[in-house]
Amino acid sequence: MRHVVRKAGRPSDGGVVGGEPDGTGFGGRFVAAVMVGSMLNPVNSTMISTALVPIGRSFGAGPSATVWLVAGLYLASAVAQPVMGRVADRLGARRVYVAGLVLVGLSGVAGLLADSLGQLIGVRVLTGVGTSAAYPAAMAMIRGRSARLRREPPGSVLGALTIAALASAALGPALGGLLTGLAGWRAVFAVNIPLAVAGLLLALAWLPKDGRRTGADGAESTWTALDPPGVLLFTAALLPLMFFLVGLAHPRWPLLALGAVAACALTARELRARRPFIDVRMLAANGPLVRTYVRYGASYLVIYCVLYGYTQWLEEARGYSASVTGVIMLPMCAVAALCSWAGSRRATARGPLLVGTTAMVVAAASLAFVGEGTPTAVLVLIGVVFGLPNGLNSVGNQTALYAQAPAGQTGTAAGLFRTAQYIGAIASTSVIGLVYGERATTGGLHTAAIVLTVLGALLLPAALLDRALPGSRR
Repeated sequence: MRHVVRKAGRPSDGGVVGGEPDGTGFGGRFVAAVMVGSMLNPVNSTMISTALVPIGRSFGAGPSATVWLVAGLYLASAVAQPVMGRVADRLGARRVYVAGLVLVGLSGVAGLLADSLGQLIGVRVLTGVGTSAAYPAAMAMIRGRSARLRREPPGSVLGALTIAALASAALGPALGGLLTGLAGWRAVFAVNIPLAVAGLLLALAWLPKDGRRTGADGAESTWTALDPPGVLLFTAALLPLMFFLVGLAHPRWPLLALGAVAACALTARELRARRPFIDVRMLAANGPLVRTYVRYGASYLVIYCVLYGYTQWLEEARGYSASVTGVIMLPMCAVAALCSWAGSRRATARGPLLVGTTAMVVAAASLAFVGEGTPTAVLVLIGVVFGLPNGLNSVGNQTALYAQAPAGQTGTAAGLFRTAQYIGAIASTSVIGLVYGERATTGGLHTAAIVLTVLGALLLPAALLDRALPGSRR
């Protein structure tokens, strides 16, 4: 017989409570459990967009202050994603996954109690750390189960993570607008409580328990396995850069210099490390992967400028409520989700990137022509066009990542992939602050349109000329 039916709870099945109904070890229960946690970071990233104006009104703050609600989560996530991936690989993916969900639930409670903008920013930092655990831990569990079964996971498993992240990020503005309109902006934080509880129940019931470290792994010290000096130097290099990007209106050059010094120290340290947190030699030899990081970060700079800048303009310049703004952005969500599903069906990056980037240029340029008299249908159409790059560019770059990352370093590579996304997102908040100042205006939106169109035009040849992309003719 070609097919072997595995009993529930056998080691080769990953020890999942109740087993997998299809006998493959990658059944619907496993996929559902890892998808829930993987949705939390993207949805929290974008859900806040339609609540920024109401929060600002509550605390008497403008866009230049409320932008830290966005930046706080990205600063925390940029560092935490690769760190959580490293910890999951060495200490147990399920433990990290569950611990992250607990932090997310606590951040939801803290959001209900915060009574100042500063406290709310702290809540977003906690949310960023908690939600950063799910994606790298999920990747580690998929890889561990694949090793036990001695077979590659079905494409639908990795595709499910990608679609969950993209769909939840795209639905974030609509969900945030709905919650804010129905129950006030605190609902955007409180919704993390039931989401975390649901994720915990699924994880405890359906995800494989972590085994004990044995043999060489058990003998290896935690210090060597986790490389704390490398993690600290990575943090010391990344945070000054991101703080510099946040404050581009008043550049603080010493921060950039501090980050450069820390980056040099990180490079020197990791070249000597037995198990480096950042494999500098691999990155230096893997130009295609580094280009994917840069392309992914630049794409998200444009995408998040739209998600945050466009929604603020709709609310402040056009006078739409948060709930109506969410409805206007909903078709963009649907298009992004559809494109992510369609793009994940084929293991190619070049085609989706070219189509998505072309749509990005067209949509960004169209923002230069909107104003107070633009029909609502046209505003919806612009959002629809922006849904194409939101879905296709994400899927294309994700496909490139899996093709270019070394098999033994997929978790760390995936974490750095998300770090590139957050750097782009942080840069987008700075662009919004520069063009808007204290209030979202039509003139500021037009200025942003010029910047985004130029950036999109630069990304087109970057995708067209990169022959290392999956789907390219070499």
